[in-house]
Amino acid sequence: MSLSFCGNDLKNSYSVEKGVLNNGCFVDALNLVPHVFLLFITFPILFIGWGSQSSKVQIHHNTWLHFPGHNMRWILTFMLLFVHVCEIAEGIVSNTEMKSNHLHLFLPAFMGFIAATTSVVYYHNIETANFPKLLLALFIYWVLAFITKIIKLWKFAEEGVGVEHLRFCITALLVVLYGLLMAVEINVIRVRKYVFFTTPQRVKPPEDLQDLGVRFLQPFVNLLSKATYWWMNPLIIGAHKRPIELKKIGKLPIAMRSLTNYLRLKDAYEEQRHAEDLDRTPSIWRSMYRAFGRPILLSSTFRYMADLLGFAGPLCIFGIVKHLDNKTEEVKMNKTEDLHFGVYFMSSMELLQNTYVLAVLLFLALVLQRTFLQASYYVTIETGINLRGALLAMIYNKILRLSTSNMSMGEMTLGQINNLVAIETNQLMWFLFLCPNLWAMPVQIIMGVILLHYLLGYSALIGASVIVLLAPFQYLIATKLADTQKSTLDYSTDRLKKTTEILKGIKLLKLYAWENIFCDSVLETRGKELTSLRTFAFYTSMSIFMNAAIPIAAVLATFVTHAYFSEFRLRPAEAFASLALFHILVTPLFLLSTVVRFAVKAVVSVQKLGEFLQSEEIGEDSWRNGDMSVSLDSCKKHTVTTKAINRKQRYKMDSYEQPMRRQLRPSETEDVAVKVSDGYFTWGTNTSTLSDINIRVPTGQLTMIVGQVGCGKSSLLLAMLGEMQTLSGKVYWSKVPDCEMLHDVYISREYGTDFSQEEQSKNRYSVAYATQKSWLLNATVEDNITFGSPFNKQRYKAVIDACSLQPDIDLLPFGDQTEIGERGINLSGGQRQRICVARALYQNTNIVFLDDPFSALDIHLSDHLMQEGILKFLQDDKRTVVLVTHKLQYLIHADWIIAMKDGSVLREGTLKDIQTHDVELYEHWKTLMNRQDQELEKDTEIESQTTLERKTLRRAFYSREAKTHIDDEDEEEQEEEDEEDSLSTTTSRRSKIPWKVCWRYLSSGGFLLVFVVVTSKLAKHSVMVAIDYWLAAWTSSNFNTMEHKPIINSDHQSYVPVFIILCAAGIVLCLITSLTVEFLGLTAASNLHHNLLNKIIHAPLRFFDITPLGQILNRFSADTNIIDQHIPSTLESLTRSTLLCLSAIGVVAFVTPASLIALVPLAVAFYFIQKYFRVASRDLQDLDDSTQLPLLCHFSETAEGLTTIRAFRHEARFKQRMLELTDTNNTAYLFLSAANRWLEVRTDYLGAVIVLTAAVAAIWMSFYGLQSGLVGLGLTYALTVTNYLNWVVRNLADLEVQMAAVKKVDSFLSTESENYEGSLDVSQVPEDWPQHGEIKIQDLCVRYDPMLKPVLKHVNAFINPGQKVGICGRTGSGKSSLSLAFFNMVDVFHGKIIIDGIDICKLPLQTLRSRLSIILQDPVLFSGSIRFNLDPERTCTDDRLWEALEIAQLKNMVRSLPGGLDAVVTEGGENFSVGQRQLFCLARAFVRKSSILIMDEATASIDMATENILQKVVMTAFADRTVVTIAHLVSSILEAEQVLVFSSGILVECDSAANLLAQEDSLFSVLVRTHK
Repeated sequence: MSLSFCGNDLKNSYSVEKGVLNNGCFVDALNLVPHVFLLFITFPILFIGWGSQSSKVQIHHNTWLHFPGHNMRWILTFMLLFVHVCEIAEGIVSNTEMKSNHLHLFLPAFMGFIAATTSVVYYHNIETANFPKLLLALFIYWVLAFITKIIKLWKFAEEGVGVEHLRFCITALLVVLYGLLMAVEINVIRVRKYVFFTTPQRVKPPEDLQDLGVRFLQPFVNLLSKATYWWMNPLIIGAHKRPIELKKIGKLPIAMRSLTNYLRLKDAYEEQRHAEDLDRTPSIWRSMYRAFGRPILLSSTFRYMADLLGFAGPLCIFGIVKHLDNKTEEVKMNKTEDLHFGVYFMSSMELLQNTYVLAVLLFLALVLQRTFLQASYYVTIETGINLRGALLAMIYNKILRLSTSNMSMGEMTLGQINNLVAIETNQLMWFLFLCPNLWAMPVQIIMGVILLHYLLGYSALIGASVIVLLAPFQYLIATKLADTQKSTLDYSTDRLKKTTEILKGIKLLKLYAWENIFCDSVLETRGKELTSLRTFAFYTSMSIFMNAAIPIAAVLATFVTHAYFSEFRLRPAEAFASLALFHILVTPLFLLSTVVRFAVKAVVSVQKLGEFLQSEEIGEDSWRNGDMSVSLDSCKKHTVTTKAINRKQRYKMDSYEQPMRRQLRPSETEDVAVKVSDGYFTWGTNTSTLSDINIRVPTGQLTMIVGQVGCGKSSLLLAMLGEMQTLSGKVYWSKVPDCEMLHDVYISREYGTDFSQEEQSKNRYSVAYATQKSWLLNATVEDNITFGSPFNKQRYKAVIDACSLQPDIDLLPFGDQTEIGERGINLSGGQRQRICVARALYQNTNIVFLDDPFSALDIHLSDHLMQEGILKFLQDDKRTVVLVTHKLQYLIHADWIIAMKDGSVLREGTLKDIQTHDVELYEHWKTLMNRQDQELEKDTEIESQTTLERKTLRRAFYSREAKTHIDDEDEEEQEEEDEEDSLSTTTSRRSKIPWKVCWRYLSSGGFLLVFVVVTSKLAKHSVMVAIDYWLAAWTSSNFNTMEHKPIINSDHQSYVPVFIILCAAGIVLCLITSLTVEFLGLTAASNLHHNLLNKIIHAPLRFFDITPLGQILNRFSADTNIIDQHIPSTLESLTRSTLLCLSAIGVVAFVTPASLIALVPLAVAFYFIQKYFRVASRDLQDLDDSTQLPLLCHFSETAEGLTTIRAFRHEARFKQRMLELTDTNNTAYLFLSAANRWLEVRTDYLGAVIVLTAAVAAIWMSFYGLQSGLVGLGLTYALTVTNYLNWVVRNLADLEVQMAAVKKVDSFLSTESENYEGSLDVSQVPEDWPQHGEIKIQDLCVRYDPMLKPVLKHVNAFINPGQKVGICGRTGSGKSSLSLAFFNMVDVFHGKIIIDGIDICKLPLQTLRSRLSIILQDPVLFSGSIRFNLDPERTCTDDRLWEALEIAQLKNMVRSLPGGLDAVVTEGGENFSVGQRQLFCLARAFVRKSSILIMDEATASIDMATENILQKVVMTAFADRTVVTIAHLVSSILEAEQVLVFSSGILVECDSAANLLAQEDSLFSVLVRTHK
């Protein structure tokens, strides 16, 4: 056929006799004009614009400043494009009815499509460049197009073409759309006034876009980019080159920050309060609805649209298969009666009967449905995150106002607060994610059932009822799962507790050869945990089984009833459309149980939150707002010097000024900083803790509060700070001088948040307060001391010296930049306390409260702190100091003393006053002071506690340093290698799937199980395909044999039984696969844990020195949990979705081999999408995890340090920090969910293209005799691909993250174990060896690791049986290494130790270690009973245990405990004092009647009294045994029969103590003289 614009089958195609506009072809040509006009104008502008665009962009990442009506324009343009597609389709189909080609039927429509696309691209570029004048071209185009279409419509109406003709409807629609677009354009002119007006409007881009830190652009991009997450491309593709860091994801837009959302939620919450009655508690549900209701409604709308479009799939399949069937019997009707303008006009129904048109419609419906669905998900997730941010801020604000009595009386524990933060807010967030399902699912189910009934009649209802009846079972399983998870959690907590104990006491366990006993107790708990996990696995597999089996059962029930009870034959069209519908129906029912469960949890969470928000708050007392009755003129006093005006410089000035000495006695006229009159205070009960308090705290002086333990000293400080509830009386604070006010206002400006108003109204002083129980932040040492104040080097140095912190700081690996606190390095009590005192000293406040700062310090430090810190530093600064203390020897320094007794004030005045007026009290104090002085003398004799603390700190790092040293070398090598690698290889390494680790995991599960899983999975999916193929064959045969005759049974006698057998086999296989996968996971988990525990417990001691405890514990907690609970389900989901996709693609390829050609480019696209996504997803997941921890820590930290924060008046700063942490975590989470949407949109579009290719190929093949049943089969399978493609990638990404846990565990499995065997057999060792205790050391060389230098070099010594030997030397000289060598705990690479004639290196370790005894420096006790601690092997009689306790002087104490020998020992033996613990260790050594006892610095951590006991016991009870004492104090081995003196690993002196002392220049006498 020749081509011509107007066609050449009519003579008058080109004649215009009846008037130009009456020629239809001319009118169509006229319609071309506007489109061509637009293309001519815009193309040059676009090319020029694109060339120079880089200079045009004023806003960062060419982000978009929207013109008015932006979204409306995009929506209208999309509709316009859709209508153009319909117009093209109609034109092409009409053209096929004509004798020659009429191009004017579809060419104008095609040009219109191009012009519409161009218009939106052009608009986008103008908007990006913010150059509205160029929009004029579009305005002209809309006007022209509108006019030409109106002419066409008017001519149609004249000719008598009406609504029944499709082309008339399309033209009418176009008129409406062009009219609306014209209106949008006029609106832009009206608002922006860019033309026809003299003053165009200047527009600034939104605030967020001016801030380069904002990288989350979803709210600002255009509609298309919003729908497809196009703006995420640079981030996701960039992740491949270098990991995503926090910097890269930037800040949140203002509307999403937690502060904004908190204010929204708070307003909604408070609004309810002011309504009718004030007592009514506001409803959290209502506030949530008011604050976040709109986005949820929007999301629900998207969801409904997506669900309705979802039904287009089955309907289009129905249409395509049906029309392919009818093709054969269709007779061409005579179509001449519908000619107008000489061309054919088709009816609307006719277009929908064209199978190709249906295929395109199916494609468009899928794309739209998926876009709406993802939009709905995105909106709910964003809202959920916003809600979580708001709730966290609300909880935090409440925590800062909680009354202290609530916390201390245990009404509100830290655990509860942590649960609120970590669990309840997340529950609500998840509920919000899922809640649109609550109202969308019922609609989906009802629609599905109606359509099924339309297709299959009543038999469909039977299938649907199968689904509905089985739904409650799913709910039941879901609740069971939740319960099992709880019990599993309890067991795993218990197991972790035991494992932690083992790891903390590993040295002792190895020295006593008790590893296996403790290992068994962990394995016993693990056994219980595994039983619980088995139940969990069973229920999980049941849930998966139900999900897979229900659709099979429903299909079986439906088609079998239809075959036997329906008059009509089952046609392929109905069969496959209903099959697709069943697939749609299962999802909501499966999800419904989850959603209902979450709804129930959300109700509980809201209830808990409500209770918390209603709990008691701290009183807003009058003194807080400074209505003062004590008049003060302190401001004048201050402004004498320039001190207070420039507070930051204050310390520097002081150091040059000569401090004037004040008179001691404060007269009545002098300043009072705080005054309490007639105060009665309580901790929440009605009885008052403090009664009748009348005190004054003089300004600028040192006030001391003294009294017995528990007489209310600390409470008095808290009462002054307003933390206690006031029953009656007043606390007055002197007015802050104006100059002080300035400073406070300045501070609140600095944290410029909505909290600054609050800040200015409460003008009591900020008080520097150091609590008795030290409280540290998770931050560096420096941050803990400066605590938000500006850093001043000179002042900082002075404070550190005053608190003698410098030696401790020098020991830390990074000095004062080392992280301390919960997650940082563990400091001892004294070190923590000194940091808290330093914080109080450093702050620039006029008043300092110190609550017993000396309690954890030894005498030297206390004196130093008193002299340098309090007397010198604070008093020079003229600060008012209130000091609570038990150390009465400091009373002489006090300017004012408050003595307390039983909650009331006993005396108040100067020491002189008390001496004259209350002689009795003064005498009592004097006797106490004498006693303290005696202690002081005794204290100086032994090594002070502080040096010990420093020693432990040094030890902790010494061992770790060796490790880091090795690590650093490794890292450097690695870096060099990496630099050599080009970028491409590092990227490929990041995107590789860890196959090796996966193999490791599967092999742990056992090969038999792996084989069963693989075969059953393959069998199951083959059977599933077979069921559907059989259905296709059955329905096609029905259709081909007889037309509409009543059924003869023989027909489906052959088909139905096979169908039933196949379905039954499918259901059984579903059960087998779901069970085997879960149990494969369980076996792997139990084997991995078992091997890990064995490896770790039998690892050499060196391993524990160089591996941080936290790291080992992580393997047992987080990693084991992932392997136990998460990997099996991910693995199941991954294999299922992969096999479903593969089987679907296989079926499509089988039905239409031609579609394989189209699948190749799709496969390539899919490969790249998943590759990029996996890397980015892993990074974002890590960011989300790593930003969550600081947030939770900040909450628990605040709750612990409430009183300090409030005393310092730092609430605003902490709120600010909380908001920052929340926003950081929310940013990571939002990006993660946007990345998931990015992936899903892309895989869904790929799926839609697969459906389109399958449909087109099938229709084309059907002309060559492809059965319509197979066409239905191919299309139904192609539809399932869209659902499962993204699951493949998501599960792959999850599995990759989770496999990291297996990798970490596996890395520990390669550690070397100690050699437990030895070369001698146990039978060769005498039963009572070592009977004498004779020790020969021959040329001994020892090192900790083959990599390290030797710690002992060529030592030779001989120890007689029963001799008492002392070993001494300076720190690090190798004393302790020798003790470890006796137990073969270190690498003896030369020489030997012979005990009673046997070389210990040849002995099995168990034998050697069980025959010797040792007492370590750190006493270790395990939780359990006293009996278990003395004799875990249960080999001794009670008499023997009592005897041991008696020797250790503990018998009476244990007798008095409930349960005696079975009395409870808490974790770490915390319920005994350090001295008692050390004595228990002695008893433990005695229980094991060994002839050799080694004491490794055993007296280092005990007081004089206990040490004396120990020495006595050793002399008497161990008289006939060999005792080797490693001494930290030389004085303890002065009686030894032989002394070995070491210096840097070499034995330098060996003789009796007396002989060595006689030699003046011996190292021993030097050590004795220097007291080391």
